[in-house]
Amino acid sequence: MSVDPEVEGDGGTATERRGLRSRWRLRRPFILPSQRATADNIVAAPTPLQPIDLTDDAEVSQVLDLAVRVGEVVLAAGTGVGDTSAQVRFIASTYGLDRCDIDVTFDAIRITADRGPRLPPASDMRVVKYRSLDFTRLAAVDRLTRRIRSQVVPVDEAHAALDEIVSARHPYPRWASTAGWSLLAAAIAVLLGGGLVLAAISFATTALIDVVNRALHQLGLPMFFQHLVGGVIAAAPAIALASISDHWRADAALIVAAGITVLLSGQQLVGSVQDAITGAPITAAARMLEVLMMTGGIIAGIGLALRVSTMLGIAVPEIAASAGRDTEYLGIKLAAGAVAAIAFTLACYAERRALLAAGLSGAGGTLVFLGAQDIGFGPVVASGMAATVIGLAGGLMARRALTPPLVVAAAGITPLLPGLKVYRGLYALLEDESLIGFSQLVGAFGVGCALAAGVILGEWFDRLLSRRGTPRDFDPTYTSDR
Repeated sequence: MSVDPEVEGDGGTATERRGLRSRWRLRRPFILPSQRATADNIVAAPTPLQPIDLTDDAEVSQVLDLAVRVGEVVLAAGTGVGDTSAQVRFIASTYGLDRCDIDVTFDAIRITADRGPRLPPASDMRVVKYRSLDFTRLAAVDRLTRRIRSQVVPVDEAHAALDEIVSARHPYPRWASTAGWSLLAAAIAVLLGGGLVLAAISFATTALIDVVNRALHQLGLPMFFQHLVGGVIAAAPAIALASISDHWRADAALIVAAGITVLLSGQQLVGSVQDAITGAPITAAARMLEVLMMTGGIIAGIGLALRVSTMLGIAVPEIAASAGRDTEYLGIKLAAGAVAAIAFTLACYAERRALLAAGLSGAGGTLVFLGAQDIGFGPVVASGMAATVIGLAGGLMARRALTPPLVVAAAGITPLLPGLKVYRGLYALLEDESLIGFSQLVGAFGVGCALAAGVILGEWFDRLLSRRGTPRDFDPTYTSDR
C-alpha cells in the first residue's frame, strides 16, 4: 500500500511531518552515535556500510585481519572481553561479515566468519604479545572505529590508517612519562597526609624506579622481578629516612605506600573483574593471576627490604595511628586526587583532551570516597561507591572529550588504590601479627575488586542512560556540527 506524500492528515502533509521529525532530531539533546566512545554498547549497523564480495577470499581475509588487529589494540590496553568482542564483531559486520563467531582470551583473538552454505568459513587469529599503556593509540583506534561506522571507508584505507596508528611514535618524550609517574607518587603522598618533603622524596624515588625498570625491561628481565626491584627501591628511602630520627619514622611509611600505588596502577584489575562479572571466567582468571603475580613481586620486594633493615638493626617505617584518608584538609586532598589522575594519564601518553576529564574524575572519586568514609562506611564500600561515580561520570565526560571511557576510569581510580593497606599488612606480618597482616592484605584485595566492580557498574548506568537518550531509528551516517 503506497502513501501519497501530499495527502493531508491530522499532523499535516507527510512532507511537513518528515521536516518536523528532522528538525526535532537535530534539536534533541542527546549524544549522537558518532560521538559515542567504543566502550559504549556498539550498535550493529542496519546494513553493511561497505559490503564486500564474500566469494573473494582476499577481501574477506582483509576484513578479518582488520577486525582482529583493532581488537588487539583495545585488548592490550586492558579492555574487557565483552567490549573487545563487540569491537571485532562491529568491524566485521560493517563490511558484510555479520555471521561471525569470536573467541577472545587473555592473549589471543580468534574470529570465524560464516559465508553461507556454498562457501567454506573463513577465519583469522591474532596473538597479543604485548601490554600497552599508550592511551593515545587507544583513542586513535576509537576514532577510527567511529569513522568506519559513520563513513564508507574502504578496507584498504582502514588498514592504512590502522598501520599509521600502530606505528606512530608516542605523543610525548620518554622523560614526560617518567615525570608523570613521579608526579603521581608525589600526589599520592600528599593525598595520604604527607608534606612537601615526603612528596619530593616520593617524586625522586619513583623516577629512579621508572628508569631502573626500563633498563631491566630492555635486558629482558621478567615483569615479576622488575616489580620486586621496584618494591626494594620504594622501601629504601623510607627506611633511610626512618633511621635518621623517630620524628620521620611514621611519615616515611607514606613514601612506601605511594610507591606501591604507582606500581599497582596500570594493572589490568578492571578488565579482570569485568571479565569475571560478564561471563568470561577463563580470561578473568588469567588476568587476575597476572595482577596477583605483579602485586606479589611488589610485596616481595618491600618485604625483602624491610627484613634486611630489621636484620641490620635499622628502624622500620611504621604506620602512625592517625595515618589514613579522612576529610581533614579536604581541598588539598581533592587537588592531590586530581593531580594524581592527570599524572597517570600523562604517564600513559594520553591525549591532552583527556587530561581535564581525568582530573575531574580523580577529584570526584576522591571526594566521594572521603565523604563515604566520613559518614561511617568502610573502605571497601566507600571504594565501590567512588568507583561507581567514576564509571558513570567517566563515560559522560569521555564522550565530551571524545576519549575512551577506559582512560578516564583507570585514571579516576588510581588515587584510590590501596597502597597504604598493602604496607600495613606487610608491617603487621613483620611484627609477627599474622592475623592483622593477612586481614589488611585481604582488605587491600577487596578494595581493588570494589574499585573494578564499581567502575563496571557505573559504566552500565552510563550505557543505560545513553540508550534511553538515543532514538531507535538513527542514521549511522548522520553527522552533526555540535
